[in-house]
Amino acid sequence: MRATWLNGCRSMEDPLETAREIMRGVGRVIVGKQDVIRKITVALLCGGHVLIEGFPGTAKTMLAKAFAKKIGGVFKRIQFTPDTLPTDVTGFHFYNISTGEQVFRKGPVFANIVLADEINRSSPRTQAALLEAMQEKQVTVDGITYPLPRIFMVIATQVPYRYEEGVYPLPITQLDRFMMSVWSGYSDPSEEVKIILRSDEIEELDVGEPVGLDKLVGAQEAVKRVEVSEEIAKYIVNLVNYVRGREEVLIGASHRASVSLFRAARANAFIEGRDYVIPDDVKLFAHSVLDHRIKLTIEAEVEGLKPQDIVEEALRSVEVPK
Repeated sequence: MRATWLNGCRSMEDPLETAREIMRGVGRVIVGKQDVIRKITVALLCGGHVLIEGFPGTAKTMLAKAFAKKIGGVFKRIQFTPDTLPTDVTGFHFYNISTGEQVFRKGPVFANIVLADEINRSSPRTQAALLEAMQEKQVTVDGITYPLPRIFMVIATQVPYRYEEGVYPLPITQLDRFMMSVWSGYSDPSEEVKIILRSDEIEELDVGEPVGLDKLVGAQEAVKRVEVSEEIAKYIVNLVNYVRGREEVLIGASHRASVSLFRAARANAFIEGRDYVIPDDVKLFAHSVLDHRIKLTIEAEVEGLKPQDIVEEALRSVEVPK
């Protein structure tokens, strides 16, 4: 039986239309990059986080702002630098002289969309301040735990290691908290012409009417009703285990990766208007979900092998369910 959101008029009350309107709205100010917009939307529908790697000036910050404005959420930006402290992320307690009480001042992590800009410029200690927030949607300061909003997403940008000095590689535990990673590169010449001609309009971030957080929650719940067969689930597990089993892989993708690929495929099927997942949904997100979680052996890196090569081999080798 088809899910109810596939039938009848698609209005903004319709969860599917809400998801598609988010993509359309962001697409009004982000020229091109439809693949990136779709993947961030999928992560948003799954309650996941996204790591964006790319050169300066390739719309990474604008993407985060556009998504926050379109969903009608609170946006906060953390500019990571070598001297950024964990309390600059989470917040801190201070003594209120007038009341004689300890008061908690919330950090920028208390928002719906948090932009962790150039996250790999800060020390590992500061990077770790996001771990609890990203996994458990809460922050613990001085032994006291504070819940984060139900709609909570970290969009982190990362300076490419091979082009910059003074950056701290994200540990695998941190990378594993990101549902997926995406690349935001330079636009092609025809798109760059549109960017120039529409630069004033783009800077105004006219994404249209916000869809509202309540409707986004409704879309997130609707995604969970998309059917995933046991054959598809086995296909996901087989892909991940193929990667783990390669001798060139020092650290393979975690169980969290399998769950993330499952959820991403389900959300993509939802956006496509289907109430069931097909293998192509899985294939579309395999690289985004798995690549950044793989650490190769030193020997493999010396030979020029990349995580993308291992995932591509898995996609070619693992039997696809019919």
